[in-house]
This record gives sequence, C-alpha cells and structure tokens, in this order.
Amino acid sequence: MSKEPRKSTRFLALTGIGIQMGATIFLGAWAGRELDEAYPSNKKWWTMGLTIFAVIVSLYSVLKQVNRINKQEDDEKNR
Repeated sequence: MSKEPRKSTRFLALTGIGIQMGATIFLGAWAGRELDEAYPSNKKWWTMGLTIFAVIVSLYSVLKQVNRINKQEDDEKNR
C-alpha cells in the first residue's frame, strides 16, 4: 500500500478539525450575542462566557481528534 492515501486522509481530517473549531466558536459567539440582546446588561456577559466555553470545547475536541489520528498512525506503523 502506498503512503499517499494515508497522508491525504490525515490532511483532510486536520482541515476538517479547523473548520469544526471555527464553526463551534462562531456558534458560541452568535448564541451569546443573541442572549445578550434578549437579556441586556452593562457588559456582554453571555457573549464572553459562551465564546470562552466554545473555545474550550473546541480545543478539547481537537485534542481528542488529534490523539485519535496519532493512535491510528502508530497502530499502522506497528503492523
């Protein structure tokens, strides 16, 4: 088996991770803004809180996916 399909699959998976991270953070910021408009206060607490929460969730998801990709690569090398 050639190594090209594995490299392109890994590249696509990593590209998808970036898109997923961006979408998650965008949705968190959007939901926070909507809540801040519905429940106004002196500061944009919902926007700040949900954006930070979305960043944490995104980083956790990225770490899990990268660890899974690395484990698959290690398993393939050990065959």
